[in-house]
Amino acid sequence: MLETIKVLIIEDDFRIADINRQFVNRVEGFVVQHVVKTGEEAITYLRSARNLPQLILLDVYIPDVQGLNLFWTLRNEFTEIDVIMITAAKEVETISEALRGGIFDYIVKPVDFRRFESTLLSFRNQKYIFTTKSELQQEEIDRLTGRPVYLTSIPNDFDEGLPKGIDQLTLEKIKKILHESDESGITALVAGSKVGVSRSTARRYLEYLVSIKEADAKLKYGDIGRPERKYTPWTK
Repeated sequence: MLETIKVLIIEDDFRIADINRQFVNRVEGFVVQHVVKTGEEAITYLRSARNLPQLILLDVYIPDVQGLNLFWTLRNEFTEIDVIMITAAKEVETISEALRGGIFDYIVKPVDFRRFESTLLSFRNQKYIFTTKSELQQEEIDRLTGRPVYLTSIPNDFDEGLPKGIDQLTLEKIKKILHESDESGITALVAGSKVGVSRSTARRYLEYLVSIKEADAKLKYGDIGRPERKYTPWTK
Protein backbone atom coordinates (compact mmCIF):
# COMPACT_ATOMS: atom_id res chain seq x y z
CA MET A 1 0.00 0.00 0.00
CA LEU A 2 1.32 3.45 -0.95
CA GLU A 3 2.14 5.62 2.06
CA THR A 4 0.51 9.01 2.55
CA ILE A 5 2.04 11.60 0.24
CA LYS A 6 3.35 14.64 2.12
CA VAL A 7 2.98 18.06 0.50
CA LEU A 8 4.81 21.36 1.03
CA ILE A 9 2.89 24.49 0.01
CA ILE A 10 4.90 27.56 -1.00
CA GLU A 11 2.45 30.47 -1.28
CA ASP A 12 2.77 34.04 -0.02
CA ASP A 13 -1.00 34.75 0.08
CA PHE A 14 -2.27 33.13 3.29
CA ARG A 15 -5.83 32.91 1.94
CA ILE A 16 -4.78 30.97 -1.15
CA ALA A 17 -2.40 28.88 0.94
CA ASP A 18 -5.31 27.92 3.18
CA ILE A 19 -7.48 27.00 0.18
CA ASN A 20 -4.67 24.85 -1.22
CA ARG A 21 -4.26 23.20 2.18
CA GLN A 22 -7.98 22.36 2.30
CA PHE A 23 -7.86 21.02 -1.26
CA VAL A 24 -4.90 18.76 -0.50
CA ASN A 25 -6.48 17.39 2.65
CA ARG A 26 -9.70 16.57 0.74
CA VAL A 27 -7.85 14.18 -1.56
CA GLU A 28 -7.37 10.72 -0.11
CA GLY A 29 -3.74 9.73 0.36
CA PHE A 30 -2.36 13.27 0.70
CA VAL A 31 -1.53 15.48 3.69
CA VAL A 32 -0.02 18.95 3.99
CA GLN A 33 3.30 18.67 5.79
CA HIS A 34 4.08 22.37 6.01
CA VAL A 35 3.23 25.80 4.54
CA VAL A 36 5.76 28.59 3.88
CA LYS A 37 5.35 32.01 2.31
CA THR A 38 8.86 32.91 1.07
CA GLY A 39 11.69 31.29 -0.82
CA GLU A 40 14.01 31.67 2.17
CA GLU A 41 11.54 29.90 4.45
CA ALA A 42 11.13 27.10 1.91
CA ILE A 43 14.85 26.40 1.51
CA THR A 44 15.49 26.68 5.26
CA TYR A 45 12.68 24.26 6.00
CA LEU A 46 13.74 21.71 3.38
CA ARG A 47 17.40 21.78 4.40
CA SER A 48 16.48 21.09 8.03
CA ALA A 49 13.56 18.69 7.53
CA ARG A 50 14.09 15.17 8.85
CA ASN A 51 11.61 13.83 6.29
CA LEU A 52 11.27 15.61 2.97
CA PRO A 53 7.89 16.01 1.31
CA GLN A 54 7.25 14.09 -1.89
CA LEU A 55 5.45 17.00 -3.56
CA ILE A 56 5.69 20.80 -3.61
CA LEU A 57 2.89 23.16 -4.66
CA LEU A 58 4.72 26.25 -5.85
CA ASP A 59 3.62 29.72 -6.88
CA VAL A 60 5.79 31.57 -9.40
CA TYR A 61 5.26 34.92 -7.69
CA ILE A 62 7.15 34.62 -4.42
CA PRO A 63 8.14 38.05 -2.96
CA ASP A 64 11.79 37.39 -2.09
CA VAL A 65 12.82 35.63 -5.32
CA GLN A 66 12.75 36.59 -8.98
CA GLY A 67 10.86 34.64 -11.60
CA LEU A 68 11.59 30.92 -11.54
CA ASN A 69 14.81 31.16 -9.52
CA LEU A 70 13.27 29.37 -6.55
CA PHE A 71 11.93 26.66 -8.84
CA TRP A 72 15.41 25.98 -10.26
CA THR A 73 16.93 25.95 -6.78
CA LEU A 74 14.41 23.32 -5.77
CA ARG A 75 15.01 21.25 -8.90
CA ASN A 76 18.79 21.36 -8.50
CA GLU A 77 19.01 20.78 -4.76
CA PHE A 78 16.00 18.55 -4.10
CA THR A 79 15.73 16.42 -7.22
CA GLU A 80 13.68 13.73 -5.49
CA ILE A 81 10.76 16.12 -4.83
CA ASP A 82 8.16 16.66 -7.55
CA VAL A 83 6.74 20.12 -8.23
CA ILE A 84 3.29 21.28 -9.30
CA MET A 85 3.07 24.95 -10.23
CA ILE A 86 -0.07 26.70 -8.96
CA THR A 87 0.12 30.26 -10.17
CA ALA A 88 -1.55 33.14 -11.98
CA ALA A 89 1.39 33.35 -14.41
CA LYS A 90 0.19 32.59 -17.94
CA GLU A 91 3.21 33.79 -19.93
CA VAL A 92 4.30 31.23 -22.51
CA GLU A 93 7.97 31.76 -21.62
CA THR A 94 7.31 30.96 -17.96
CA ILE A 95 5.20 27.90 -18.74
CA SER A 96 7.74 26.63 -21.28
CA GLU A 97 10.62 27.01 -18.82
CA ALA A 98 8.70 25.24 -16.07
CA LEU A 99 7.86 22.36 -18.38
CA ARG A 100 11.50 22.05 -19.44
CA GLY A 101 12.39 21.96 -15.75
CA GLY A 102 10.31 18.84 -15.26
CA ILE A 103 7.23 19.98 -13.36
CA PHE A 104 4.52 17.38 -12.88
CA ASP A 105 1.76 19.84 -13.80
CA TYR A 106 0.97 23.53 -14.27
CA ILE A 107 -2.32 24.81 -12.82
CA VAL A 108 -3.52 28.38 -13.35
CA LYS A 109 -5.31 30.25 -10.57
CA PRO A 110 -8.10 30.37 -9.57
CA VAL A 111 -7.89 26.63 -9.01
CA ASP A 112 -10.87 24.38 -9.67
CA PHE A 113 -10.96 21.56 -7.12
CA ARG A 114 -11.85 18.86 -9.63
CA ARG A 115 -8.92 19.88 -11.83
CA PHE A 116 -6.70 19.92 -8.74
CA GLU A 117 -7.96 16.54 -7.55
CA SER A 118 -7.38 15.00 -10.98
CA THR A 119 -3.74 16.07 -10.90
CA LEU A 120 -3.16 14.69 -7.41
CA LEU A 121 -4.81 11.39 -8.31
CA SER A 122 -2.58 11.12 -11.38
CA PHE A 123 0.45 11.86 -9.22
CA ARG A 124 -0.58 9.21 -6.71
CA ASN A 125 -1.10 6.71 -9.51
CA GLN A 126 2.38 7.43 -10.87
CA LYS A 127 3.91 6.99 -7.42
CA TYR A 128 2.09 3.70 -6.98
CA ILE A 129 3.41 2.40 -10.30
CA PHE A 130 6.97 3.47 -9.51
CA THR A 131 6.89 1.78 -6.11
CA THR A 132 5.29 -1.50 -7.23
CA LYS A 133 7.07 -2.25 -10.51
CA SER A 134 10.67 -2.76 -11.53
CA GLU A 135 10.05 -2.38 -15.27
CA LEU A 136 7.45 -0.68 -17.45
CA GLN A 137 6.17 -1.60 -20.88
CA GLN A 138 5.97 1.07 -23.60
CA GLU A 139 2.20 1.30 -23.27
CA GLU A 140 2.52 1.98 -19.54
CA ILE A 141 5.16 4.65 -20.16
CA ASP A 142 2.94 6.27 -22.80
CA ARG A 143 0.09 6.38 -20.30
CA LEU A 144 2.28 8.04 -17.67
CA THR A 145 3.57 10.66 -20.10
CA GLY A 146 0.13 11.37 -21.53
CA ARG A 147 1.02 10.17 -25.03
CA PRO A 148 -1.42 8.12 -27.12
CA VAL A 149 -0.72 4.40 -27.11
CA TYR A 150 1.05 3.42 -30.33
CA LEU A 151 -0.49 0.29 -31.80
CA THR A 152 0.92 -1.77 -34.66
CA SER A 153 -0.72 -5.17 -34.47
CA ILE A 154 -4.44 -4.40 -34.13
CA PRO A 155 -6.50 -5.44 -37.15
CA ASN A 156 -8.48 -2.78 -39.01
CA ASP A 157 -11.80 -4.26 -37.92
CA PHE A 158 -10.87 -4.38 -34.22
CA ASP A 159 -13.26 -1.53 -33.37
CA GLU A 160 -15.96 -2.62 -35.83
CA GLY A 161 -19.43 -2.18 -34.39
CA LEU A 162 -18.40 0.43 -31.82
CA PRO A 163 -19.70 4.00 -32.05
CA LYS A 164 -17.42 6.85 -33.10
CA GLY A 165 -15.10 7.92 -30.28
CA ILE A 166 -15.08 4.48 -28.60
CA ASP A 167 -12.12 2.14 -29.16
CA GLN A 168 -11.97 -1.42 -27.93
CA LEU A 169 -8.70 -1.18 -25.99
CA THR A 170 -9.77 1.80 -23.90
CA LEU A 171 -13.21 0.28 -23.44
CA GLU A 172 -11.72 -2.90 -22.01
CA LYS A 173 -9.59 -0.87 -19.58
CA ILE A 174 -12.62 1.12 -18.42
CA LYS A 175 -14.62 -2.09 -17.95
CA LYS A 176 -11.79 -3.60 -15.90
CA ILE A 177 -11.61 -0.54 -13.63
CA LEU A 178 -15.41 -0.56 -13.29
CA HIS A 179 -15.50 -4.18 -12.16
CA GLU A 180 -12.62 -3.65 -9.74
CA SER A 181 -14.39 -0.76 -7.98
CA ASP A 182 -16.14 -1.27 -4.66
CA GLU A 183 -19.91 -1.40 -4.24
CA SER A 184 -20.17 2.38 -3.90
CA GLY A 185 -19.12 2.72 -7.53
CA ILE A 186 -16.59 4.85 -9.33
CA THR A 187 -16.66 8.37 -10.78
CA ALA A 188 -15.51 9.33 -14.26
CA LEU A 189 -12.72 11.38 -12.67
CA VAL A 190 -11.28 8.42 -10.77
CA ALA A 191 -11.77 6.03 -13.70
CA GLY A 192 -9.97 8.42 -16.03
CA SER A 193 -7.09 8.82 -13.60
CA LYS A 194 -6.64 5.07 -13.28
CA VAL A 195 -6.79 4.44 -17.03
CA GLY A 196 -4.78 7.51 -18.03
CA VAL A 197 -7.47 9.44 -19.92
CA SER A 198 -9.36 12.64 -19.22
CA ARG A 199 -12.47 12.74 -17.08
CA SER A 200 -14.65 13.60 -20.10
CA THR A 201 -13.23 10.67 -22.06
CA ALA A 202 -13.83 8.26 -19.18
CA ARG A 203 -17.38 9.56 -18.83
CA ARG A 204 -18.01 8.92 -22.53
CA TYR A 205 -16.97 5.29 -22.15
CA LEU A 206 -18.88 4.80 -18.91
CA GLU A 207 -22.05 6.28 -20.42
CA TYR A 208 -21.61 3.97 -23.41
CA LEU A 209 -21.49 1.01 -21.00
CA VAL A 210 -24.67 2.33 -19.39
CA SER A 211 -26.33 2.52 -22.81
CA ILE A 212 -25.56 -1.13 -23.58
CA LYS A 213 -26.59 -2.22 -20.06
CA GLU A 214 -23.12 -3.19 -18.87
CA ALA A 215 -23.04 -0.44 -16.25
CA ASP A 216 -25.45 1.42 -14.02
CA ALA A 217 -25.21 5.08 -13.03
CA LYS A 218 -26.64 6.84 -10.00
CA LEU A 219 -26.33 10.31 -8.52
CA LYS A 220 -24.80 10.29 -5.07
CA TYR A 221 -24.34 13.25 -2.78
CA GLY A 222 -20.99 14.06 -1.17
CA ASP A 223 -20.21 15.78 2.11
CA ILE A 224 -20.99 19.24 0.74
CA GLY A 225 -24.23 18.20 -0.95
CA ARG A 226 -22.96 18.38 -4.51
CA PRO A 227 -24.18 15.34 -6.49
CA GLU A 228 -21.72 13.20 -8.38
CA ARG A 229 -22.45 10.50 -10.92
CA LYS A 230 -21.12 7.10 -9.85
CA TYR A 231 -20.97 3.99 -11.98
CA THR A 232 -21.30 0.35 -10.97
CA PRO A 233 -21.43 -2.89 -12.99
CA TRP A 234 -24.90 -3.74 -14.30
CA THR A 235 -26.66 -6.13 -11.92
CA LYS A 236 -30.27 -6.17 -13.12
